Amino acid sequence: MGAAVFFGCTFIAFGPAFALFLLTVAVDPLRVIILVAGAFFWLVSLLLASLIWFISVHLSDPEDSKLQYGLLVFGAAVSVLLQEAFRFAYFKLLKKADEGLAMISEDGRSPISLKQMAYVSGLSFGIISGVFSVINILADSIGPGIIGIHGDSPYYFITSAFLTMAVVFLHTFWGVIFFDACEKRRFWSLGLVVASHLITSGLTFLNPWYEASLVPIYIITVSMGIWAFFTAGGSLRTILLCLPCKEEENSRVMVYSALQVPVED
Repeated sequence: MGAAVFFGCTFIAFGPAFALFLLTVAVDPLRVIILVAGAFFWLVSLLLASLIWFISVHLSDPEDSKLQYGLLVFGAAVSVLLQEAFRFAYFKLLKKADEGLAMISEDGRSPISLKQMAYVSGLSFGIISGVFSVINILADSIGPGIIGIHGDSPYYFITSAFLTMAVVFLHTFWGVIFFDACEKRRFWSLGLVVASHLITSGLTFLNPWYEASLVPIYIITVSMGIWAFFTAGGSLRTILLCLPCKEEENSRVMVYSALQVPVED
């Protein structure tokens, strides 16, 4: 039973992210490098947030439960703000790298677009965030023991897996929107990304009231996904082209997105 729960929750949490990695990232070494570097940036933000929370806890009264809960909320908010700050720092770094790649290329163009870098960096933030948020839960799911035997919710593991999957998608969508907002100086978009990140993090404090946390988080995920789709260059026409899989005169499917560069003949 423990193995079934472990593998089931692992595939729910990271199955879509693994598929995205194999289909859109692993095929290009440059994207793999951007993915690994993005994960490093997220880890540094987590280290700083953990350090701030650790110091604040040790400087406070450990017997005051309300204060400790407040410090936990404070730590979560600081972590969100640091993640977005490092996302901005990563954008500036990739922007400089993009200019350098364009200078050394033969045709004067970068081999990877800003939208592609935004997508890969967002996916890297999502994967590493999901790993750190659910790895201990997955380890406990193997056993021994069983969840809910003392009256706790029996849906703890599966809701944690679905929450992790949502967080991975959200970081991917936030990355696309955030980079586009930085490039076009749309500060209101940056504010909405940070606000939605703070709201998503705050909703997790409603657990184990899972209906009140998971449903709004998935509403935010779908909303951000639609926004990121149109930001990346998608349109209703591309959706209609994908559904019937229309073909051109040469009988080849000609449906491309802003995240996939067409292969020249």
